[in-house]
Amino acid sequence: MSRLFVFGLGYTAGMLSRHLQGRGWHVAGTTRDGRGGSVRFDDAGSVLAEVAAATHILSSVPPEGEGDPVLTRYGAVLADSGAWLGYLSSTGVYGDTGGAWVDEGAPTGSGRRGARAAADAAWLAAGARVLRLPGIYGPGRSPLDRVKQGRAHRVGITGQVFSRIHVDDLIAGIVASFDGPAGAYNLADDLPCDQDAVVTFAAELLGLPVPALASLDSLSPTARGFYAENRRVANAKAKRVLGWRPRFADYRLGLRALNAMTSPTPASAPPAPASSDQR
Repeated sequence: MSRLFVFGLGYTAGMLSRHLQGRGWHVAGTTRDGRGGSVRFDDAGSVLAEVAAATHILSSVPPEGEGDPVLTRYGAVLADSGAWLGYLSSTGVYGDTGGAWVDEGAPTGSGRRGARAAADAAWLAAGARVLRLPGIYGPGRSPLDRVKQGRAHRVGITGQVFSRIHVDDLIAGIVASFDGPAGAYNLADDLPCDQDAVVTFAAELLGLPVPALASLDSLSPTARGFYAENRRVANAKAKRVLGWRPRFADYRLGLRALNAMTSPTPASAPPAPASSDQR
């Protein structure tokens, strides 16, 4: 049986776990407090036992301070495990490029996420598949949810673009990397674009008013940092080397699919046909 051990069972890793369990995998992972039957990160005995049994090991744990907590505590045993290694990094390692395209050969470490860039480099040195990710959206965590909750905003900055990825496409990319060589891979959709356009489209799908413009000064420091960088993320390497393709190639496809998941079905509508896809 294939066995995945995940450091950090968060949003993405939780969905990946359910996806793989549906295909017969054994999946275990860590949280800080051991909730839901997970392993406490600081329970070294249990972690080492799971690492020893794992065929695949993935970390979604962000850096703390200047270091990577997983490599700091368990790096030596991971190096000796012989398992497939993966790390969920960030396209923030590329910093601000003024809207230019970045691929995996672009320099890293010049942006606001120096600790993330250092962790990215350390996992590459450990022989991992380092998946560099832009903004992740999916069920319960998308512009649709923010618009419904009144938390969405537009900023009116001309020429500023970002990349994003639907969580289903991210999971497909992780699975594709199981058979791929070690190295860095950008996983992003095919249409980097203005964040205001995404928010506007989400509001229109929902039939709700388009959120008003907000000044940068009114935003949190984290949000202001987000708007301080501008780049387009190229995904050609993942397509070429891993054979991966995003099902939701742009935000419109992704948001339409999410909206369809949550929209009530008219009583007169015929039942949907059965599907063999168990995801």
